Amino acid sequence: MRVILASLLTLAAALAQTPQERGKRLIDQTLAALGGDRFLAMQDRAESGRAYSFYHEKLSGLSLATIYTRYVKRPDPPLPGTLWVRERQSFGKNERSGAVLFTGEKGYQISFRGARPLPPETLDRYQDSMLHNIFYILRQRLGEPGLSFDYQDADRIDNRIVDVVDVSDADNRTVRVYLDRFTRLPVRQFFVRRDPKTRDRFEEVTIFSKYRDAGGGVQWPFDIQRLRNDEKIYEIYADSVQIDQGLSQSLFVLPPGIEILPPLK
Repeated sequence: MRVILASLLTLAAALAQTPQERGKRLIDQTLAALGGDRFLAMQDRAESGRAYSFYHEKLSGLSLATIYTRYVKRPDPPLPGTLWVRERQSFGKNERSGAVLFTGEKGYQISFRGARPLPPETLDRYQDSMLHNIFYILRQRLGEPGLSFDYQDADRIDNRIVDVVDVSDADNRTVRVYLDRFTRLPVRQFFVRRDPKTRDRFEEVTIFSKYRDAGGGVQWPFDIQRLRNDEKIYEIYADSVQIDQGLSQSLFVLPPGIEILPPLK
């Protein structure tokens, strides 16, 4: 009877909350499940494993990959629409032979020939994806003016019950996040992107699974899949995820004296 009474009281309290209050409460629980203050204090991360690319659901590429991430100190409150992160994606056994570097407002394809600026549409897509990423939102965007969390409903995905929360910002970006009812960890996110030229609609889905401790109690998904309009386009299986390794600043800037190549036409 005590268990039943406690469940009823919990249900009554949940029903008394507004969608915004319940959404914020669930997001707070998710942040705690990811590591709480330790997650918020994370400075850098290195993810190493196998990366797969797909075209029309068929494997089109396979490579060893290491993704280096550094979080930049943000103002308080954060400025909407600004990225406070640097990222380097290295591919192959020799990381110097090929990498993609994102420095916030710029991006480069690095090879033995030099550094070639990424096309504007590629950089825009990366920036838009990062601003919609639930892990980036929780690490760098909490407290941003206009950021809201709205509870939508419960659902079932892959035989698990999830709670659905919409995260929206002042620029009308919205990402729908699916949180495991029992662990509170994100298992999926969804947002809609439109091509700035053609206005074509792209439904972007990311699936998170195989959470493990990446250090100090921070939970991170070791299997990440991305789908576009229901077709798988990318997946990474991480063999190792390490946080706060004191990554060198040189990873996130162009090498001194490197030749800047003309952009691709």
